[in-house]
Amino acid sequence: QVQLVESGGGLVQDGGSLRLSCAASGGGAFGNYALGWFRQASGKGREFVAAIGGSWSGGITKYADFVKGRFTVSRDNAKEIVYLQMNNLKFEDTAVYYCALSEGFEGAVKMEYQYNYWGQGTQVTVSS
Repeated sequence: QVQLVESGGGLVQDGGSLRLSCAASGGGAFGNYALGWFRQASGKGREFVAAIGGSWSGGITKYADFVKGRFTVSRDNAKEIVYLQMNNLKFEDTAVYYCALSEGFEGAVKMEYQYNYWGQGTQVTVSS
């Protein structure tokens, strides 16, 4: 059973930066799995933020349009951690951020149903 634990959330001013981490445990070949970041703002549905494919995809990345140029997803397969570097944060980035792991897909997939393990979430609050 895979477990995912996010960390790195917090309160930051508009224009600031944060780096989220998501550590995986209990799984198999971590390097082969697609990993994603999603977020859910208060009163809204969960939305895709970024994803990075497994080794066979060459670590391809995909981003939601609203974070392109500001957020970067990366992974350390040896440590079994996926990161989300968030720069130039905006008030509208305030949300609970979740990491997810897909055992069935190797590319940078964007749909929630393509992921079968989820973390508990970490709160990111951007003050205006």
